Amino acid sequence: MDAILIVEPKVHDLGGFSVRRVLPQLRARRVGPFVFFDHMGPARLTPGQGMDVRPHPHIGLSTVTYLFEGAIEHRDNLGNVQVIRPGDVNWMTAGRGIVHSERMPAAERATGQALHGIQTWVALPRRDEEVAPEFHHHPAASLPVWESNGVRLRLVAGEAFGFRSPVHTFSRLFYVAAEFPAGGSLVVPAEHRERAVYATDAALGVGGVELAVAHMAMLPAGTDVEIRAAQPARVILCGGDPLDGDRHLWWNFVSSSRERIEKAKADWAAMHYPPVPGETEFIPLPQY
Repeated sequence: MDAILIVEPKVHDLGGFSVRRVLPQLRARRVGPFVFFDHMGPARLTPGQGMDVRPHPHIGLSTVTYLFEGAIEHRDNLGNVQVIRPGDVNWMTAGRGIVHSERMPAAERATGQALHGIQTWVALPRRDEEVAPEFHHHPAASLPVWESNGVRLRLVAGEAFGFRSPVHTFSRLFYVAAEFPAGGSLVVPAEHRERAVYATDAALGVGGVELAVAHMAMLPAGTDVEIRAAQPARVILCGGDPLDGDRHLWWNFVSSSRERIEKAKADWAAMHYPPVPGETEFIPLPQY
């Protein structure tokens, strides 16, 4: 079996809680179509304190928010307003362009809350990079959930372990949230060409290699790999078919074309995107 690649996160302090950026990095640009992977928290926010990500644009990708704890309110310039809670999925496809904000709901802000979750970006295939933007919310109860050797699994998106998620995707992929009991084990089959395992809150054994907390293991293709947890652990599994070529990432933009990213930058600087209803703030284009 080829070697398992271990990816260490880069940690950023956002004033009250930390974010661990796992992808992209020089050693690991992506896994399947997943080109961005952020681990938020865990954090405990005091009453009056909240997460406020002002309106900002995206192109060429789908953003995926999945929470273990807390709540986030999504608003976009299509008019969607949706609170996401643990186990739910907010899947937003930017395509040719969308603007959204992410804030803590008023009730949770007033009382204080825990915040813990994963945010990922899925690059769109070249043929779909300019599709019309769309947003879909999937309640936790609508997603496949099953147990294997005592491990509880929820299929967030794609196909895996013989199950299919109702979340619409543009490429073949899988995204699974798993809860391991102490002493639990799970075999990840070789059904997808690119696969990764993320240890959210406890160390794991992955194919006989130790995987520390908040680290990702890139698995070799073509072979089954066993995951073992000595203590209770929440684990993210993700990956899929390789992308159809390289992608350029700049700020919140993803594209197979550098020229397309330059156009997106110019459009945002000139405020050509429709605004998010009810929002007056926005994040200015960074001056790198």
